[in-house]
Amino acid sequence: MKGFDPKFKDFPDYIIGITKEIWEDRGIATLHDYYAPDIVVRSPASVVVGNQGVIAATMATLAEFPDRTLFGEDVIWSGTPEEGMLSSHRLHSTATHIHPGVYGAPTGKKLHYRILADCHAIDNQINDEWLIRDQGAIVRQLGWQPKEFARDLIAREGGPENCVTPYTPANEVAGPYKGTGNENEWGQRYADILTRIMGADFTVIPEAYDRGANLSYPGGQETLSFEGADQFWMGLRASFPNAEFRIHHAIGRDDPMMPPRAALRWTLHGLHEGWGAFGTPTGAEVFVLGICHAEFGALVGGEPKLRREWALFDETAIWKQILLKTGEL
Repeated sequence: MKGFDPKFKDFPDYIIGITKEIWEDRGIATLHDYYAPDIVVRSPASVVVGNQGVIAATMATLAEFPDRTLFGEDVIWSGTPEEGMLSSHRLHSTATHIHPGVYGAPTGKKLHYRILADCHAIDNQINDEWLIRDQGAIVRQLGWQPKEFARDLIAREGGPENCVTPYTPANEVAGPYKGTGNENEWGQRYADILTRIMGADFTVIPEAYDRGANLSYPGGQETLSFEGADQFWMGLRASFPNAEFRIHHAIGRDDPMMPPRAALRWTLHGLHEGWGAFGTPTGAEVFVLGICHAEFGALVGGEPKLRREWALFDETAIWKQILLKTGEL
């Protein structure tokens, strides 16, 4: 890979390798090399600009969860080393809540949760990032419900006037990456499926999903088949029935020894005006950042279907927006 350290075999090796080096091998100082000084990191909870903020957040997480591991499940990517590459990295993380921190007093609980991160890299350095941790899974394992955690967090951060502002278009910071993915058929296929779902065409689920599909959703939810997909996507869309849905990035890949797969990054922006996964409609304006991965295969009759799906958004950041808008603190 032109411009990248030759110790890395390929781009997935780079992404998985530097993640382990930074977090598990305690090479936090390597962030000065691997992350651009003015990097923009967007998570549903906040927008952080600059490498120093990333380093501070990394140390705070490791102080609270010193045995944290990050197992790379997949890297779905597009681009070239010369022009820059975008990785959509899916991780399964484990951590023990040993010390006090953003999640409150230590509980000793051992956590399992997923992360999806889109990172743009060029010349051995990441300079733009979108990051989603399954906060719903984390807080539930610590004994909270996402809404109550969000309410408590607002108070601990100093109240509505002083708390950290969730990521919305109002605090977006433009980064250097302007790409939208690639033209591979699997990314386009998955984008069409999700666009139809968000357009209230739920008939696409039994058409496009395999009946035995395995599905992983926010809150650590593991479900399957048509009913599992229908309930999850219906619950989200019903909460924000008129919100604008946009796919910002779509990647498809065909790689040796791997199933055809796709990665999408999308947003949902509008009012909480429907009954769904987020309870009683409040009219609050909400911005949802989502990342999804999917794998396809032709188990029966040579007809490709969606056989595995991973979707993430941050339930606590959604509840934080709702609570800040309604004042129900």
